[in-house]
Amino acid sequence: MFLHSEKAFLTMDLRIQRAVVSNLRTRSRVLEIGPFVAGLDPDTTSPYLNYASPVPGAPITEADVTALIGAFRSAGRKPRFEYVCSSAPELEALLLAAGFTIEARHQYLICTPQSLTACPVPEGLRLVEPGTDPDRAAMAAAVGEAFGESWATDADVARIRRGQDRGGIALAAFTDGGECAGGGQAGPPQDRLSEVGGIGVREPFRKRGLAAAITAEVAHRMFARGLEIAWLEAGSDDSWRVYERVGFVPAGHRLYISLG
Repeated sequence: MFLHSEKAFLTMDLRIQRAVVSNLRTRSRVLEIGPFVAGLDPDTTSPYLNYASPVPGAPITEADVTALIGAFRSAGRKPRFEYVCSSAPELEALLLAAGFTIEARHQYLICTPQSLTACPVPEGLRLVEPGTDPDRAAMAAAVGEAFGESWATDADVARIRRGQDRGGIALAAFTDGGECAGGGQAGPPQDRLSEVGGIGVREPFRKRGLAAAITAEVAHRMFARGLEIAWLEAGSDDSWRVYERVGFVPAGHRLYISLG
């Protein structure tokens, strides 16, 4: 018998995985392959925007994995999965047997309106939702720079706009002089929850609390729309500390795995 906290985590795992699958079904191109749903982006071959995830509780066979690989190869994409581990406990072994390699295994964190902690915006900066394509481009370029990329494409701008049109949040930090220092987003809500991601701050503006302020404000705006849960993953110890300061706590594990 599970303890109450274990039951709660299993329920949260299920909600997160269902939301992931639902969001994939809103992509520009969707593949339904047996127990898997894949979302593909026609504007990029980036594996982080082209991946599959299992429908929670659906039985999975070796033949399903083979079919998924073939579909991704036909689409010119790298076969790749992102999913909550407990939603398909048998899948990892099947993927490893098919030659997949684990990229990462991360804990995801959740935040509620009750646990959210407001974080002040550093002096000389303001947080705004970009309402024009030039502002979206400035945000995309700033976040891209924060992650080691030096440009933003029209597809990046369109992706931000589509997310906003579907109920997601985009938030950019601008100086009083109009320079974009960074930004972050929350995806369109599913089941009263939303994934927060792409929190990036350019090097000259770091170590001032801006990442925490962006994260907290993105979550606050989603909660103001009636959502119950914001969730995200930390890519480093530094970002983990930022998110914990905002009020996020560990809640489950997700697997990233792909076939070269």
